[in-house]
Amino acid sequence: MSLTAHIPSHRKPRRSASKLAVRAGVAGGVLSTLAMAGTASATPSAEPAHETTLEMPVLDLDLSAEVSSHVAKAAENTRAAAVDGELNALEATARTGAAAEAKKLKADAQQKADAEAKAKAEKAEADRKAEAERANRSTARTPIQSNSGSSSSNGSSAGSSSQGKGTVTAPATGSAAAIVNFARAQVGKAYVMGGTGPSSFDCSGLVQAAYRQAGITLPRMSQAQSSFGKSVSLSALQAGDILYWGSKGSAYHVAVYVGGGKFVGAQNSSTGIVERSLSYDRPTGAVRVL
Repeated sequence: MSLTAHIPSHRKPRRSASKLAVRAGVAGGVLSTLAMAGTASATPSAEPAHETTLEMPVLDLDLSAEVSSHVAKAAENTRAAAVDGELNALEATARTGAAAEAKKLKADAQQKADAEAKAKAEKAEADRKAEAERANRSTARTPIQSNSGSSSSNGSSAGSSSQGKGTVTAPATGSAAAIVNFARAQVGKAYVMGGTGPSSFDCSGLVQAAYRQAGITLPRMSQAQSSFGKSVSLSALQAGDILYWGSKGSAYHVAVYVGGGKFVGAQNSSTGIVERSLSYDRPTGAVRVL
């Protein structure tokens, strides 16, 4: 008896042939199914796939013409910008010049206005001083005596008289009367600065025209007329004497003494040529030419 006769066998019991056959049949069916599925998947489809080809657009461009067009356009834009810049610069220059011109004109106008205002102020001051001087003379002087009998229309007081330097000889008769009559005949006419007749006179123009009637030529301006003859006292006036206001040699006004304590003078543009009493505006002094 074997030593292992009583030891149970560890081998698995053999399966029966029928079971094996069944299992083999099942495995074959599975494999057959898988083979058919693989064949079906490998078989191409009835409708073959079509390839899609993209057709690229054909570029039909004249690049040189396009570039030339863009360059020409850029050049035109540059030129236009340059023209605009130049116009803007010219406009700015014009504005600056106009502003400077306007400023200059304004300054000139202001300067002219200031000069006119200064001239008016100086004239007003001179008039004020002259008026004050006349007022002072009127209060300081004694009344001037009338000397109406010193001259008559027949010229009895006229004659040769020594005048010192520059001796003037009056006509033998009628010279004083001629001067006085002419002066009185102008009363009522207009005063015009620079006037010498016949329709208008200024103060020295009237005196010069009156003396011309006696054949005597006087200087044109009042300053020279006030120093032309011999100085005489206001208390010893004779018809035909020249009265002056201001300093001798620089008088600002002259008139003709007509006798009777009166004078005829071209006073101003408001009064014209008038005959007034010496007390109306007392003269500074007198000179005698006849």
